[in-house]
Amino acid sequence: MSCPVDHEGPSSAKECPVDHQKLSKSETCPVDHGAREQWLKMAYKDRKQKPSEFVLSSGREVSSIPKGEKGQGNWIYPSQEQFYNALVRKNRDASPEDMQTIVPIHNAVNERAWFEIMRWERDYDSSSCGGPRLVSFQGDASKLSPRARFNKLLGYSGPFDRHDWVVDRCGTQVEYVIDFYAGQANTGDLSKPSFYLDVRPKLNSVEGVKMRLRKFFGM
Repeated sequence: MSCPVDHEGPSSAKECPVDHQKLSKSETCPVDHGAREQWLKMAYKDRKQKPSEFVLSSGREVSSIPKGEKGQGNWIYPSQEQFYNALVRKNRDASPEDMQTIVPIHNAVNERAWFEIMRWERDYDSSSCGGPRLVSFQGDASKLSPRARFNKLLGYSGPFDRHDWVVDRCGTQVEYVIDFYAGQANTGDLSKPSFYLDVRPKLNSVEGVKMRLRKFFGM
């Protein structure tokens, strides 16, 4: 059984949902680094101080998210060292100490998003092609989804981030929108930040409309 950590040097855009070399918006990480202040706020809300000693790990974790092309394996998350260097290159206010908290949060959010997508996909047989795969992704915290905009008009708090993932299901591509909301503070295990993900297919395709209607009517 092989080790889940890639020890073979620098990463590429095909190895992880985080492209740490290219900075175009369409290739940013599913968890937008621009939202790191919110993640840190949740993670450190009940801490009196941040850790003073740290070592930036170069180890990487393999996700449960299959890549778009069959046979390419799964996406690989960045190490603490890669994540920190990516933030520095983007001139973000990055602190090495934060990486011990932000990287696990980053990975957990990706896994939660994929779990929610799989809940939608479980009603559709894709066993013939090995199951759904993540083809592409982009994040834009400044762009509200129609549902988030409507909820804000009703007086509810808006999401602090929004992402769009394209999933391939045996040749059928389905676009998903993901709104990220901050949950109540977790006063117990601080390694488990509180957040809520509103994940659903977009209504910009016949397939997306069919999926939403099927879910709405409990079919």
